[in-house]
Amino acid sequence: MDNKKLAYLFLVITTSSWGSLYVVSKFVLNTMPPITVLFFRYVIAAIVLFIILKRRKKDKIAKEDYKYIFCIGFIGYFVSIAAQMIGTKLANASTASIINAMNPVFIIMFAVPILKEKVTINKVIAVAASIVGAYIIVGGGKGGALLGILFSVISVIMWSLMSVLVRRVAQKYDAVTITTYAIIIAMIFSLPASIVELSTTKHIAFTAINIVCLFYMGIICTAIPHLLWNKSLSMIEAGKCSLFYPLQPVVAAFLGFVFLGEIINRRFIIGSVLIISGILFSIFSDNKNLKRNNNKEVKKVS
Repeated sequence: MDNKKLAYLFLVITTSSWGSLYVVSKFVLNTMPPITVLFFRYVIAAIVLFIILKRRKKDKIAKEDYKYIFCIGFIGYFVSIAAQMIGTKLANASTASIINAMNPVFIIMFAVPILKEKVTINKVIAVAASIVGAYIIVGGGKGGALLGILFSVISVIMWSLMSVLVRRVAQKYDAVTITTYAIIIAMIFSLPASIVELSTTKHIAFTAINIVCLFYMGIICTAIPHLLWNKSLSMIEAGKCSLFYPLQPVVAAFLGFVFLGEIINRRFIIGSVLIISGILFSIFSDNKNLKRNNNKEVKKVS
């Protein structure tokens, strides 16, 4: 399997894992505060990733790249995810989901000046189809507090910037190294925020189901997908990776139907078709362009 196909597989697994996070969160966030949940997610993920890192050859990070690893951990894994949780709490899930689906736009915006990636008509069509599809699935995002929308926008901007930074350093370092150190940084910053949160929260339940959910969120929704996302960014363009992001509401809505008894309606079907069509359009058009370029090279040689 070539790099692009493998990256596409990684991205499907990643977005599916992140999509399942919304369903699992329904169980644990009822009895535990959000930043505390985030802290335990990172503790579990950091342990798993550190064990993997210890078992393989480690990349030594150059001093001039410390700032990038710090920014990935602080901006991407701490500020962005914390802002996303706060935004979802202050606004509503639908509004936050729509804003979250804007990640491809911001990733491409950052990738153009920082990574010198090109904006093609195919990317524009794919992004537009995906965003419209996500908008249709969540039903337009009725309501939502202004402050919640602001936090959601901050989350999207910070995550997009982080993804571009990962693409930049992923050419030099292994994805396991980047992800492990970045998550440890995010875990450190989450700790004081969690302590403040716990001091103002009266009832916290560490039930069996909460513990199971935390391990699921730490391993399946954090360690594995963050690792695969960073690996994908080392293999293909950041703009191309971003096109898979709107798969999250599709997976979340489907799992909500299976495990929470939520209804799948016409909006879900139409939106899902648009999102998947946008991704497939981008993949197949990219393959056609590659074949066309290869044919041109063969003609030049002959």
